[in-house]
Amino acid sequence: MNILFAESSDAHLQLLPLTYTRPVANLRVGILTIDEKWAKHLAIKSFGYATQGYLQGKFPFTEANQETLWIVDGILPNPQLIDKIHKLSSGDAITKENKILVAKGSKNPLESPEAYSSTEFSEEISEISFTWDLFRLNGQEIRNDYKLITTGRKSAAIEDPHTIVYGAENIFLEEGVSIKAAVLNAENGPIYIGKDCEIQEGALIRGPFAMGEHSIVAMGTKLRGDTSTGPYCKVGGEISNSIFWGYSNKGHDGFLGNSVLGEWCNLGAATNNSNLKNNYDPVRMWDFKSGSFAHTGLQFCGLIMGDHSKTAIGTIFNTGTTVGVASNIYGNGFPRTIIPSFAWGGSEGFATHHPRKAFITADIVMKRRNLDLSQEDKDILNHIFEASSQYRVWENKD
Repeated sequence: MNILFAESSDAHLQLLPLTYTRPVANLRVGILTIDEKWAKHLAIKSFGYATQGYLQGKFPFTEANQETLWIVDGILPNPQLIDKIHKLSSGDAITKENKILVAKGSKNPLESPEAYSSTEFSEEISEISFTWDLFRLNGQEIRNDYKLITTGRKSAAIEDPHTIVYGAENIFLEEGVSIKAAVLNAENGPIYIGKDCEIQEGALIRGPFAMGEHSIVAMGTKLRGDTSTGPYCKVGGEISNSIFWGYSNKGHDGFLGNSVLGEWCNLGAATNNSNLKNNYDPVRMWDFKSGSFAHTGLQFCGLIMGDHSKTAIGTIFNTGTTVGVASNIYGNGFPRTIIPSFAWGGSEGFATHHPRKAFITADIVMKRRNLDLSQEDKDILNHIFEASSQYRVWENKD
């Protein structure tokens, strides 16, 4: 059996700007990305994507057959659903409130739903439908992924005598982790530290928390829980209920809460975001599908930032701000709460950050990690530049 992740155009739009550069199934929530979760649950090493055409080269489609398992949009696995999947025959699908969750067969269930006989799933499911679902479900998914990754394995030891640990049974370290004079409190949720990570002096970490391999927690950092990073990240200052993709940094003081940062992002020193309105009203965020602000239903809601975006020192973001791909934010005051891709500026206005200049910066940044900005990456970014032009309203002024 092989897996194909199918996404609807609605799911792609509702999860922009994060899905500008990746399929829905490649979104990170908890310790793992959605595709990694399914692969581990089903013990499958390879999978493919039925995603947007311009992403298909980087995220290839694999040939479907009668034994192919299709997983739709941002559905997250759970034991009950996995059990039902193991009992599926070719031509069967599992639905929830008339939406296909998974199907087994050669045809994409989003394109040919009539090809499948459906069975309603009565248990609860978790699904990533909007960008804010990522941080909303992050604590839950850290707990789920922690069990998936660590069950039956033994943690490396914490050998530093000056590090204080609470709930040691809920802490797992991969090999090569360095910890000096930190406080790790896993009484309220697990703490997972990836291979060759470094936790520097004076860091305060409260679970649920997870960090990918080769990442760093800077001196004096305060991590308030429900937070996770991908590989090769550096985090500092005060962070609460947030997700960092791989290769993104917030290395200095400043607050980040209820937020998601894509890959290759960097927050300058003293960058802060608001995650709570002064009147305590629920927060609205930009919805690319409707082209308007949507009610999140959440009282705490911070910053969503697409890949390759950066902030200068002292940047501040208002509650419920969305920043697109390859933008550079700077200056005094709060910028607008929807900042399009390839924007350069802040509260006093924006200019266009042209792809040629964005490529130069991205290539320099990636070479620091011994990686290159490939032509495939450039093609994706060029597509995003054209697709997002409608939001750069200053370009249309006479």
